[in-house]
Amino acid sequence: MLQAKAALKCLFRRIITIGKDTLSTLSSPEVADDPQKASGSAGGLDRGVLAVAMVVVLGAIMSILDVTVVNVAINRLAGEFKAPLSTIQWVATGYTLALATVIPVTGWASARFGTKRLYMISIALFVCGSAMAGLAWSAESLIAFRVLQGLGGGMIMPAGMTILTQAAGPKRVGQVMSVVGIPMLLGPICGPILGGYLVDDVSWRWIFFINLPIGLLALFLSARILKRDTPQPGERLDLVGLLLLSPGLAALIYGLAKGAQKSDFSTPEVLITTIAGAILVVLFVFRALSAENPLIDLRLLKRRSVAAASGTMVLFMCAFMGAMLLLPLYYQLVRQESALASGLLLAPQGIGAMFTMPVGGKLTDRIGPGRVVLMGLVVVVGSVAGFTALLQADTSYWLLGAVLFVMGLGLGLTMMPVMAAAIQTLSHDEVPRASTMLNIIQQVSASVGTALMSVLLANNLAHKLGTSSGGGLSATQHVPPQIMQKIAVPMAQSFQNTYWYAVALLALAFIPALLLPRHRPDVMTSPTDTPIVMH
Repeated sequence: MLQAKAALKCLFRRIITIGKDTLSTLSSPEVADDPQKASGSAGGLDRGVLAVAMVVVLGAIMSILDVTVVNVAINRLAGEFKAPLSTIQWVATGYTLALATVIPVTGWASARFGTKRLYMISIALFVCGSAMAGLAWSAESLIAFRVLQGLGGGMIMPAGMTILTQAAGPKRVGQVMSVVGIPMLLGPICGPILGGYLVDDVSWRWIFFINLPIGLLALFLSARILKRDTPQPGERLDLVGLLLLSPGLAALIYGLAKGAQKSDFSTPEVLITTIAGAILVVLFVFRALSAENPLIDLRLLKRRSVAAASGTMVLFMCAFMGAMLLLPLYYQLVRQESALASGLLLAPQGIGAMFTMPVGGKLTDRIGPGRVVLMGLVVVVGSVAGFTALLQADTSYWLLGAVLFVMGLGLGLTMMPVMAAAIQTLSHDEVPRASTMLNIIQQVSASVGTALMSVLLANNLAHKLGTSSGGGLSATQHVPPQIMQKIAVPMAQSFQNTYWYAVALLALAFIPALLLPRHRPDVMTSPTDTPIVMH
């Protein structure tokens, strides 16, 4: 436990150092005038791009951290508002649904309003939603304000990615993707720790109020640092596509969330919403391939690098996010650890990724993403396979922490290089559309993965403990210590068995990963930093 706390302090110190270095650029007039002037360079990230990166990370870290912070507080919120878990769960699910609903319009909104303006509007919506959620007086009002948060949060990440990739230029996409990966690392590590501390020692309201100073700082830096871009409202909004995709994604994620919550996908409510959502998404695919200006340009998938990156991301996110659901549950159910302790025990993964993510970014720009991703996948598959043997009722925390650290090393070489592979060869105008598509793929794949692994775990627990499939998880709650000693071993075996499914999905990810580019992009940049792909 002490090791996890020390590692977490090290991570915070590094973030603070980066923040101080970046804030010092505010005193430089040339950065304020044009932070992107050196974006065509193939070298390291200059001060201007680092300043832009700081702005993007501040915004992204709020939306990502918020998910894991709130998850820790669900039980406390249920008691605070005297609401059943089936109702209060919508504090988390409503946020996810709002994210999925608003992401599809980000590409069009970027062109219509400009990415800087859209980014600032998104942060402002998120901050307003956070303030209102902190002042909520009932479960229903809290859920409504969480939806408002999601409407802002859904556009923060794709808009931020667009700003940063356009600022850095195509030859440094790998490095900027490593910067974007910082909040993705901090969310799973710091979220449960921060949420547990605020809920236990301060107030549940501060899990929302904590976003206010971060958001206001992000708004100030956005206005000061980001270069104003010219809106290009030439394309009309694909209203038909929006009416197909946004409700389709919402229904699909709702069905998956409900099915995972009940550990049963055969109920009419779950079946109807999931199938209806899938049908709407399929209809959108046909629409996107035939429309002149589709909401999301799926024709980008005709490019080998984009298609290969998308396929790799689907399988990797399903497996990895599903696998990451299992370990905190193992700590809490089998080892009877608190949510705060479980969060601390997950810290080694983020520490490992912190070491390799900058290296992965530089290697991606130097030798191409294909080789980097394959190296990362080998490490991640080996680590996840290790859990199939190591997750026993009394496994040493030191050993589990070591495996998590190695998994983090592989994560740093995998996730963001996959994103870079999809974006490296795209033109300036194609980046917003690609960012939107990749963020939707991430959200849906993560939802599918967590729902799938939760059902598989529940079924495994039910089989080992001799309960019904719907009661596999609930049957393990509030178990007396003397009984817990008897069922800890079969419960641990259930987690081992479930991890094999994650290993299988990760192994399948090697197939599209083999098609990723294995060389740096052969591009030149125009004076306006628009990539021109050389064939």
